[in-house]
Amino acid sequence: MSRNFASTAPALAANTFARPQSAPMYSSTGLDVWTMMNQVAASVDAVNLGQGFMSFPPKDFIKRAAQEAFTEDANNQYAPPRGRPRLLEQLAARFAEKLGRPIDPGSEVSVHAGANEALLSAFTAFLEHGKGQEAILIEPAFDQYTPNVLMAGGKPVYVPLRVCASKDPATNTISSSDWKLDYTELEAAITANTRILVLNTPHNPVGKVFARDELEAIATITQRHNLLVISDEVYEHLTYATDHVSIATLPGMWERTITVGSAGKLFGVTGWRVGWAIGPAELIHPTLSAHTRIVFTTNTPLQEGVASAFVQATSNGFFDSQRAEYERRRDRLMAIFDDVGLPYVVPDGAYYLLVNAAAIKIPDTYEFPDFIKERGPNFKLVYFFIKEFGVSGIPPTEFYSAEHKALANDYIRFAFCKTDEGLEDASKRLQKLKLYLQSSS
Repeated sequence: MSRNFASTAPALAANTFARPQSAPMYSSTGLDVWTMMNQVAASVDAVNLGQGFMSFPPKDFIKRAAQEAFTEDANNQYAPPRGRPRLLEQLAARFAEKLGRPIDPGSEVSVHAGANEALLSAFTAFLEHGKGQEAILIEPAFDQYTPNVLMAGGKPVYVPLRVCASKDPATNTISSSDWKLDYTELEAAITANTRILVLNTPHNPVGKVFARDELEAIATITQRHNLLVISDEVYEHLTYATDHVSIATLPGMWERTITVGSAGKLFGVTGWRVGWAIGPAELIHPTLSAHTRIVFTTNTPLQEGVASAFVQATSNGFFDSQRAEYERRRDRLMAIFDDVGLPYVVPDGAYYLLVNAAAIKIPDTYEFPDFIKERGPNFKLVYFFIKEFGVSGIPPTEFYSAEHKALANDYIRFAFCKTDEGLEDASKRLQKLKLYLQSSS
């Protein structure tokens, strides 16, 4: 006896097919801010002071370190998930000096596929899905923090830095130290579900280097509420007449801090994607376990390249000369905006300049494309800046939650990790800006 199995299948209307659906977090088809502004910049051949990549090459000794690593046959196979022993030893030595304590390369260091993957691994290790666990992000917050927390199953909670009430950043240049964290506001944001506080110092995009007394106040709060601190210190080597203090050096903070760093920022090789996490074994072990499941291991030859670069940098004065070069670029970009009459935030660290462009008058009839209009006034400001002056920046509202975006509407973030020729070209182009200052009307 034959059976007609086809007759048991549910009938579908003609030309009707079910389609796989992505998770809501990834279903947006909108461009990320970096791609969007790079495309706008390319349309007018703008000087790119937007994205924080270096427009000049790494030093020759750094490139040679990578080239030589590729010639070793063993360096073309998997590295141990924790990292190559030589790099682990170099990181342990560097951070033992920085943090003032011995660092065990076999248990208190892990190497990652860039600082961003180190952050994701730490969030994954210490946040659980479905439990409503929270991470405090201090705004403006690097735009990878929020999606990383969400991917790890956590809930981001935002507390903004605010400019001192006595300062008027729309009319006067101010210091990055004038951006303050309200500790009462911070503590009010902490709940029984809070697990993590993310600290970024030196800070992107403000350039703030948290002072010791500020770190002590944060440390007191995190200890009182038993929070893990994930300290993003990728710009720790770029400070200007200001000392960088790692929060892990404060009493009682080593035990609750994971310090994250980056070879990309340290050596000017953002494409190498080598980062690290430093902390007590009790914190690094679960972070390493998450890393093993996310990417398993970090590329071998460039780990060896970074290790070799560390060895040479300790004897050739690289970090001091690099800091001096960046400080010179910073000062040049500040002078450019002094000349055209826009105030800014003087950065004590990192390589970004926040410029307050509230004085620019955009014509009422100016036409903006829909993909810009839907992102708000800060995107309009940056778009106008790129199109009319041929110098690209990044809208810092992208570093804020919806609740706090208005705090950044008047600012544009520029990067000064650029060639002298690029900065001089920007200076010439920005002369046109003077025609649009409201005081000129």
